Amino acid sequence: MTTLIAIVALMLASCSSNDISTTTIMEDLEEISTPVPAGFASVTGVTVNGEANNYNFSVTIASPDTGCDQYADWWEVFTADGTLIYRRILAHSHVDEQPFTRSGGGVTIGPDDVVYIRAHMNNSGYGTEVYMGTVAGGFTAETIAPDHAANLESQDPLPGGCAF
Repeated sequence: MTTLIAIVALMLASCSSNDISTTTIMEDLEEISTPVPAGFASVTGVTVNGEANNYNFSVTIASPDTGCDQYADWWEVFTADGTLIYRRILAHSHVDEQPFTRSGGGVTIGPDDVVYIRAHMNNSGYGTEVYMGTVAGGFTAETIAPDHAANLESQDPLPGGCAF
């Protein structure tokens, strides 16, 4: 969000009132902010309930599912150093249900442990849109490198296939 505000400020500072309109700014912002990067799943919301070392996460995902050939096949919780804490396998595509929310637990973390939550596509891997934060302080949307903790992609548990 800070980057977005800086871009708008630069646009306004570099143009006189005759050169730019609110419509132009909004069109430029729409180009910058895309809800789902092509081919990747994005976490768009996270809620948590429970108690320390036994939390239940409800994760909302927007993904370009087309069927078993392309679908979000899991979401996971992991630490900044790439330690997998929890993975929720998604057994089927969600073509007609976008975005969709799926819950899973017990996630064994403390209320102040910083974790990332991200989604995975069966055919393209990890995207860059994640949620990061703590149970105590809440979670916010962040962007990370697609290869951050990429080794988790081959770590169990892994999906056994796509039901539909």
